Amino acid sequence: MSNQDLPSRRGATDPVSSFLDKVAQTPRPPAGVGRARLIFAMDATASREPSWDRACQVQGQMFLETAALGGLDIQLVYYRGFNECRASRWVDNPSDLVRLMTGVSCMAGQTKIRRVLQHAVKETGRKRVAALVFVGDCFEEDVDEIGQLAGQLGMLGVRAFLFQEGDNPDAERAFRQIAKLTNGAHCRFDAGSPDQLRNLLGAVAAYAAGGQKALAQLSNRLGGAVKLLASQVR
Repeated sequence: MSNQDLPSRRGATDPVSSFLDKVAQTPRPPAGVGRARLIFAMDATASREPSWDRACQVQGQMFLETAALGGLDIQLVYYRGFNECRASRWVDNPSDLVRLMTGVSCMAGQTKIRRVLQHAVKETGRKRVAALVFVGDCFEEDVDEIGQLAGQLGMLGVRAFLFQEGDNPDAERAFRQIAKLTNGAHCRFDAGSPDQLRNLLGAVAAYAAGGQKALAQLSNRLGGAVKLLASQVR
């Protein structure tokens, strides 16, 4: 796992630039030892290319939902290509996270969820990680090995929230198992409905920063997929 700033790819698209302008006006809570930490992991293989830019635009909801709860520090982790899995520095505002994401291009390769989970175990050994978010659409690994790592993560108290794009049955089985072993949640989302993913990301951020009470309050306000996610977290 390379723990560094992510490579530059291309200039931001107009929608992303507009989003950056908007979130730049959002008040940022002060940094401090009480801030929650969340790992935001994404599949950047070729099949995700059509929805990558859309995800760049909606992830800012994770910060917006936690502004009143003490804020959030997020680390972007992604995999793609041949044996490539990288982690960014920790960031504390949506503009920086969007810039990191727009510096990544999708590249053909197999899934590397094992390495994402290994990184999450190692990272929370340094300092507590409140939650792991994973967004992906397929699964091509040994499910028993993944289950062992998910169990370790669960014992460390890190819940995994897996958001599945599409309806790949192998991915659904594996994602559900990871969620179960970490006491987290699995939800499918429609890549053509960015509001759905935006709300789901905001829900996990609310949980990371404010616990189950904050998640329950948000699920009552938003309903739908967020309520379904909250019902899995006990």
